[in-house]
Amino acid sequence: MVNSNPRILITGGAGFIGTNLAVGYLIDGHPVTILDNFSRPGVEGNARWLRNRFPNTLRVIEGDVRDAQLVNAAVRDCDAVFHFAAQVAVTTSLTDPLLDHSINALGTLHVLEAVRKSRTKPSLVFTSTNKVYGSLDNVPLVRNGSRYEPQDSVLAATGVGEQQPLDFHSPYGCSKGSADQYVRDYARCFGLKAIVFRMSCICGPHQQGTEDQGWVAHFVRSALAHEPIVIYGDGYQVRDVLFVEDLVHAFRRAVEDSGRLQGRVFNMGGGPKRTTSILEVIDIIRRVTGIDPQLGFGEARVGDQKWYVSDCSEFTRASGWEPRATVEESVKRIATWLRSEAHYEPNREGVGECVLR
Repeated sequence: MVNSNPRILITGGAGFIGTNLAVGYLIDGHPVTILDNFSRPGVEGNARWLRNRFPNTLRVIEGDVRDAQLVNAAVRDCDAVFHFAAQVAVTTSLTDPLLDHSINALGTLHVLEAVRKSRTKPSLVFTSTNKVYGSLDNVPLVRNGSRYEPQDSVLAATGVGEQQPLDFHSPYGCSKGSADQYVRDYARCFGLKAIVFRMSCICGPHQQGTEDQGWVAHFVRSALAHEPIVIYGDGYQVRDVLFVEDLVHAFRRAVEDSGRLQGRVFNMGGGPKRTTSILEVIDIIRRVTGIDPQLGFGEARVGDQKWYVSDCSEFTRASGWEPRATVEESVKRIATWLRSEAHYEPNREGVGECVLR
């Protein structure tokens, strides 16, 4: 990036990923604006934490990406835009597809138009999802111990690459997939320095994990609070896990080289070396916290992939980036952060009970 002190805009910036990205830029002295509608539980606390730590270089705009005029004003004079604002739950998309589309597809189009019209010609990084590849039902799987694996040994070793055919499944997959393709085409048609990351499982501090999204953090939080964990499906489902600090490094690397990478799509996650099944994460939580969570099981969810692992080698070749944190290190760091955000009170039996603020 030519500007030595770029001005950063992060839509959905009070969310988990936005907060971690903002911290990195703010620590380095860059002015950061976050645009967020604060609809997700817990994000007000993230914004408050950022304000308290960086009162002079952080600007917070409360608003929605569906407001085109507001988006235009927020993008004006920025040098880099990270578009994270989204409706993130497949379950919500099934109950209200119009809401899902208006946020994920139309909201992204507002951001793209604002970037296209901006005099500063900022770079744009958009977070898509592995759900654009559908449920991958055409990938034959076998059960190996506590996880599923592809029968194809090459696929098992490398993961899913960007050449995998798109197969949107669920309204969420359709809305994010539409946005994904709009970003690619705006780079092609209008010369935007726009890059797409198709995300796998990301975890880390400031994640307000729920049953619908952010499952690793949700599991750790539930274990520390001695609350039951519900697993949808049989628990042998596999994902690659990427710690958010590693993701932030990838984002910043992409922006620094956005002129060369514009129009590119990259699968982003922990890759084949950082895979885990749901049941294996439960085992890690037992080791890390010393707590044996109470488990329940529910029906598998629509569009849920039994196995998905990102092949991130394309971005590694393009940028030199590689992830560092292992799955167990990621779980440990989430538990450490959650415990720092909580206090423990003895219950009647004298056992430590987690009371989350």
